[in-house]
Amino acid sequence: MVFSGAFFSFFRLCEIVTLIPTLGMMAYFVHGYVSSNVLTPTYILVLFIISVLAAAWAIFTLIMYGKTKRSARGVALVDLAIMGTFIAAVYELRGIAKADCTNFTSGRGSFYFDLGVFGSFGATYNSQWSINTNKTCAMLKASFAFGIMNILFFFMTFLFALLVHHHHRHDNVVKETHVRRHSHRRGSRGSQYSHRSGRRPAYV
Repeated sequence: MVFSGAFFSFFRLCEIVTLIPTLGMMAYFVHGYVSSNVLTPTYILVLFIISVLAAAWAIFTLIMYGKTKRSARGVALVDLAIMGTFIAAVYELRGIAKADCTNFTSGRGSFYFDLGVFGSFGATYNSQWSINTNKTCAMLKASFAFGIMNILFFFMTFLFALLVHHHHRHDNVVKETHVRRHSHRRGSRGSQYSHRSGRRPAYV
């Protein structure tokens, strides 16, 4: 149980370290779309929401690890759900994977043309958000990479949470068995003592 708990905590820290910059970068994009009074694209919004929820969940379960191991099965199920949502978020953002950040504004069917105020639409209307296209591309690529990493991290915490649940249940069974045997021995000794003390010497 010690090793599974240690690995669980390690991957929780990895999640937190990668989720904080991800939600920060996604918050930058969300702020840009909101301040420009345009709808935030799905591939930005989904990754932003799941990053916020996953970061809060990872921090909470790491701080409250003593209580987490008692409900490790539920933690594992939540981690599995988060992993599935990250798969969906990465799939939505897959267009950035093949983008060339050194020449982001060119190319037919480029992801640049789907970015709204951060892309060609913003450049047409001289939006402040479309000035640094290389920065936009680099942030999206980094968020995409962090999303893939968190798919792996949450899968690992899912597995280790199940191991923690298994070991914790096994330890409880062993403790209960030990307590029952101990109480049974005490009860049998007490009955023997009372039986012996109940005998009286016979006088002839």
